[in-house]
Amino acid sequence: MVDTFRKQIRSSIADENLQIALDANAERRIEARQIAFASLPNDLSLYRQQAKKIRKDVIDNLDRYLEQFTDQAESNGINIHFAADDAEAVQIVLDIAKANQCKLIAKSKTMVSEEVNLNHALDAAGYQVVETDLGEYIIQLRGEPPAHIITPAVHLRKEQVDATFEDKLGINCNNDIATMTAVARAELRNVFMEADLGISGVNFGVAESGSLCLVTNEGNGRMVTTLPRIHVALMGIERIVPTMKDLALMLELLPRSATGQKMTVYTTLINSPRKESDPDGPEQRHLVLVDNGRQAMRASPLAEGLLCIRCGACLNACPVFEEIGGHAFVNEKGKASTYPGPIGSIVSPGLFGQGEFGRFARASTLCGACKDACPVDIDLPKLLLRVRAGGVTLNSKDEQRIVPAHVRWGMKFYTWLAVNAGRFSGGLKFAGILSKIVSPRSDWLWLPGFTGWGFSKDLPRPSQRPFRARWARGTEADSSSIGSMKGPSETDNQDDIHPRPSPVEADPIQRFSQELTALSGEFTLCKTDQLSDRIIEQLEKLEITSILAWDDEHLPAKLLEDIQSAGIRVVHEFNPGIKAGLSGAEAGIAETGTLVLPLEEGKPQY
Repeated sequence: MVDTFRKQIRSSIADENLQIALDANAERRIEARQIAFASLPNDLSLYRQQAKKIRKDVIDNLDRYLEQFTDQAESNGINIHFAADDAEAVQIVLDIAKANQCKLIAKSKTMVSEEVNLNHALDAAGYQVVETDLGEYIIQLRGEPPAHIITPAVHLRKEQVDATFEDKLGINCNNDIATMTAVARAELRNVFMEADLGISGVNFGVAESGSLCLVTNEGNGRMVTTLPRIHVALMGIERIVPTMKDLALMLELLPRSATGQKMTVYTTLINSPRKESDPDGPEQRHLVLVDNGRQAMRASPLAEGLLCIRCGACLNACPVFEEIGGHAFVNEKGKASTYPGPIGSIVSPGLFGQGEFGRFARASTLCGACKDACPVDIDLPKLLLRVRAGGVTLNSKDEQRIVPAHVRWGMKFYTWLAVNAGRFSGGLKFAGILSKIVSPRSDWLWLPGFTGWGFSKDLPRPSQRPFRARWARGTEADSSSIGSMKGPSETDNQDDIHPRPSPVEADPIQRFSQELTALSGEFTLCKTDQLSDRIIEQLEKLEITSILAWDDEHLPAKLLEDIQSAGIRVVHEFNPGIKAGLSGAEAGIAETGTLVLPLEEGKPQY
């Protein structure tokens, strides 16, 4: 495993395209994250502490929250399935597809499906599986696994994507990103229309309501969960929040941490399959709750890793990940781990075994950047050290495989030396004398190349006069300054933290307009009697002659009548040839430029 991992690391460092792509990702994500968090009204540490408290409560009381969540979801009409491991999760999906005679499967992005290797099993069973997230679609064409939790094609530059489209689709896009996006949209449109089964992940399950929350930046997530007649959602059992209020906090942190957005383009709450009065939605919804090592990890010293909300911020902040990328995190057979980077170096050994993935924790500087970036304040450096120390139980075979013999014997000798003050002091003096003989003209100690020291890092020469000896001479001189130190005052108490007052809010309409415009939307403020004219002007400008609209009773009076009088056809049933829709909105959120659209009779979402 050591040779395979190191070989992949060196290959990644030597890959010029990868280095450029990773550098661009880190710069873009970190800057966007800082700007997004600056918009919060209170100090970020308060949000992180509260989020960690919520997530820890869920993990500590997981069985209770799982029972509450599944009871509510079942009462909503969602079919619940429990999968103890990857094989059981795959079999559940295969059984659902077979029972409903499905052939074409449209998938939205889901890391759990990557974890259980679902695509391979579905392909082997004769199903056609198409990834509909743009990044996932690109890497599926290339036959590669995701390179990042959030941005699966982060390792690729636009020239490489263009070459892939030309090779697999026969289309040259001249390295133009807009053209490549249009090509993918055209290729995937028929998949959405014809798929029998849609598969998605779940970002959060809400215990009090049984709701499934999905956050996506592409319309594919909503299409996959709405258009196919069967929808299957895959969810790790730990991804629960107790209440809608708790979900709101997570939705303030997740997009800001993941992509530097105040809110993702689509935030969808799913409660049930299609009802008789619903204009769209699947006939059946199934939720597969996957354990696959999570309960065992919960009982281990790595349990804090289950607090993760899969934002990928620690990957973007990690200087090691920035150099080697996600595909460098491979097991001894050369297979990339589903979860790379700092959190992957904890989750992978925690879920799948330290013998196969424990080495990942050594690909870290322990600089703490990952902890600073984590929105739920997971102490990632501490957990990385636990993995290095055998935080997951090792059997003797695993220990021999991941820890070389000379390291094991060296650590045993060091332990024997360190547990006795006399031996340790004598050992330091001996090392200092020996280092002066070996390296008389250098401040650094030379060691053989196989140790790693000297190849990419230097070892300072041990001092001949140990710290204790130097401290004894300076104790009296320093005692007065030590005695004069004062303890923290009452105002220094970290428990006495008050949120910053919220800034004076600007006009909400103006704020909403600014946020919507920043998201490439267009905002027009008009009086009610001007509404028809403004909409008709916009449709004519776009050369739109047909629209899909909500029913009349959910829109301003005479609006559809005026539009039809202008020669624009209005339909209420889905038609894939129509390129524009007209709807109302339940509300607009000024802070993020978000429109709230309910799914009700006469209010289609497609």
